[in-house]
Amino acid sequence: MANRLFTLSAALIAAAILTACGESPSAPSDECASLPTAPRSARVDLGRPSFSNPTVVTNPLYPMSVLARAILMGTSDGEPFRSETTLLPSTRIIRVDGRDVEVLQSQYVAWVGRRIHEVAIDWYAQDDAGAVWYLGEDVFNFANGVIEDTDGTWLADREGPAAMIMPANPQIGDVWRPENACEVVFEEVEVDEIGVTVAGPRGAVTGAIVTTELHMDGTYESKIFAPGYGEFSTGSGANLEALALAVPTDAVVGAMPAELGTLSAGARRIFEAAALARWDTAATRFAGMSAAWNAFQAGTVPPLLRTRMVAAIAALDAAVQAQDAVASRQASIDLDLASLDLQLRHRTVTQVDFDLLDLWARQLQVDADASDPAGVLADAATLMWIRSRLAADVVAGAEFRQVQAALVSVRESAFRRDLGAVIEASEALRRSLRRPN
Repeated sequence: MANRLFTLSAALIAAAILTACGESPSAPSDECASLPTAPRSARVDLGRPSFSNPTVVTNPLYPMSVLARAILMGTSDGEPFRSETTLLPSTRIIRVDGRDVEVLQSQYVAWVGRRIHEVAIDWYAQDDAGAVWYLGEDVFNFANGVIEDTDGTWLADREGPAAMIMPANPQIGDVWRPENACEVVFEEVEVDEIGVTVAGPRGAVTGAIVTTELHMDGTYESKIFAPGYGEFSTGSGANLEALALAVPTDAVVGAMPAELGTLSAGARRIFEAAALARWDTAATRFAGMSAAWNAFQAGTVPPLLRTRMVAAIAALDAAVQAQDAVASRQASIDLDLASLDLQLRHRTVTQVDFDLLDLWARQLQVDADASDPAGVLADAATLMWIRSRLAADVVAGAEFRQVQAALVSVRESAFRRDLGAVIEASEALRRSLRRPN
């Protein structure tokens, strides 16, 4: 049936993965008195917002209603970092100042070193003046593949007030608080520069702003917001997150280039060939993939995605030449992920998510073969969260039930730490997936 959603609420997903632990957050105080906060006279978030059409976001610096997916890459304490923020098709009602407000929902998933690190379901609305407000989030922090705590969870009018995340027309010196529930969550942002030009995935992006963000622990962080993207980069050095791609901002009109299909198909074939020690097949496939990449990269490729693909190509080349099955299978997955990121410019988010389910099922097999139960649990959690954002109308009838059953079997096998059953369940999942056109 059209427009039915193959999704689970954050609470149901969390329960399916692990019963969330941890105590309720402490009651917030009105002000973070110990922090070097800006004077109230500088703040632009002190008025009472009015929401007549809250799910239509026209603010270019935080375009939540049209940003289907944003991918950020970088490092977290020196470890590889990746996040995917996805606009969910459903909305939610949140009561703010005694009024019901319909809000947008987005899913944020972050991985550090290939392991799921954090998931958040975030809620946003634009007021009648054009400012975007942050109305809370459900947070799930992971350790060793399971939910360790829900620290950072908050809801407007429960832990604290609704919080402005982007003014309608930010100016130098303006201050606002995207999170304002002291002792639970707190951020204060001040604008340092406006009208800045930054290097984006497709070239120069004008009209960005540079801000400094004060955190609850008293530390500061630089953050850039750019039109068409929203959060563009944050942090520096060993803790840097930078925008690699966002759609539809970076979408490309026309059919997907055949070279990207060659890269993904070759990666999947090498994954299988390496397990069977068919190194002639792997080498032949890699040669075709290398030629495809050389042809594709002659065009315009987003810089961070180019860097990631170049590294993935080199790693897979070395692993195949060494006839190292473990390294070849992992490198093939990494390369396929780089290819799917590039494919996002040409395909729908749902289409790419289907292939991501297959990719993470392969990662599950690699971690099970390595007798890594924490990795297996992390992969199973990732599969559950990807499933939660898929629309049901791309899977019909029996196929829907097969995917559902396979995912349940993956999760249950992972929690039993039955690695043989995990591999069997992941194979069943891969067989159940039908890639949409």
